[in-house]
Amino acid sequence: MRRLLFALAAALLALRPALATDPYAFFDRDVSYVTAAPLGVKQQTSVIGINGKFPGPVVNITTNWNVVVNVLNDLNEPLLITWNGIQHRKNCWQDGVLGTNCPIPSGWNWTYELQVKDQIGSFFYFPSTGLQRAAGGFDGIVVNNRDVIAVPFGRPDGDITILIGDWYSKNHTDLRKMLDKGKDLGMPDGVLINGKGPYRYNDSLVPAGIEHETFNVHPGRTYRIRVHNVGTSTSLNFRIQGHNMLLVETEGSYTTQQNYTNLDVHVSQSYSFLVTTDQNASSDYYVVASARQVNESLWRRVTGVAVLRYSNSGGPAAGPLPDPSQDQKDRSFSMNQARSVRWNLSAGAARPNPQGSFRYSSINVTQAYLLRGAAPAWIGGRRRAALNGLSFAPPETPLRLADAYGVEGV
Repeated sequence: MRRLLFALAAALLALRPALATDPYAFFDRDVSYVTAAPLGVKQQTSVIGINGKFPGPVVNITTNWNVVVNVLNDLNEPLLITWNGIQHRKNCWQDGVLGTNCPIPSGWNWTYELQVKDQIGSFFYFPSTGLQRAAGGFDGIVVNNRDVIAVPFGRPDGDITILIGDWYSKNHTDLRKMLDKGKDLGMPDGVLINGKGPYRYNDSLVPAGIEHETFNVHPGRTYRIRVHNVGTSTSLNFRIQGHNMLLVETEGSYTTQQNYTNLDVHVSQSYSFLVTTDQNASSDYYVVASARQVNESLWRRVTGVAVLRYSNSGGPAAGPLPDPSQDQKDRSFSMNQARSVRWNLSAGAARPNPQGSFRYSSINVTQAYLLRGAAPAWIGGRRRAALNGLSFAPPETPLRLADAYGVEGV
């Protein structure tokens, strides 16, 4: 009956009129537990899939579209999806952030109505509460330019979404209990690339029977590669053996175009590169995501490895992985690398806060606040992340409802 109602709701939404200037795009997302074995051991109760897949399907849309997403929660606990980078359509009730948006109860569905304002670029969606993101439920969002807005580079021959992130074999519910008791998550069990474990580049580090990701390309072409760190706590260095990565966009803003041989992608960051397949095809090439600022000798076994395969490849990738920058105890390289990313102010693209004020320089500053992040604090007998010693706890009555109906004491 739930699935019948789910289909009926989607059909009714499809009948609503769409304005000629603001097209509608409709998506159905059934979020449930799936059986997966990203590191060779089946995890039946702890991997969150979307429409039966892990990771879920990419949302591919265009600026100014109205996006209607009907989400069915088939988990055994409440679910809240955050649509990272997509503006809400009418108010912040649709943004997928706890406090303004209610989680979907188990067995229920909710229809998000969003509008992609004057935005472009690479984002991803994910479950934002209860550490569910550590179990999956994520995938990419591609927001394309309207035809009337020029793109500051030639049309790529292909578009590839790459999800990198740390992975723990324990259930996300067990991870929650660990954090509540004051324990650290510790070293993850692996780093996944598109939900798959590492290519067996080293027989002693990578056991047999693990499925890895392969990116099939043609020689002499240019691909747009969108890289998202969808993990929980680990900064990752991303690189493609033997290939330069021309950075062109990050999270909705075009950048000045710079070549990188590797780039640190911290948790929740997204970058978009142009990669030209201009190398010889004597063998496949490694695609690597490895942890940053850690003891490399201890963390080698959790490195994520995929394969870039030319259509005329002469054989499998072999030999050692390409090295990242050696700065385990020095964070200046990573910080300077982040500072090297510059905004392309001449490109005809969206700007952050398109509905905001354009007169910031004339606004008088009357108050200033210092937000100080520190080690997790003990609050209410549990370990919590905090700013200035305060941590957010969702009230029983959501803040937006309290505002709308004048509920006091919330």
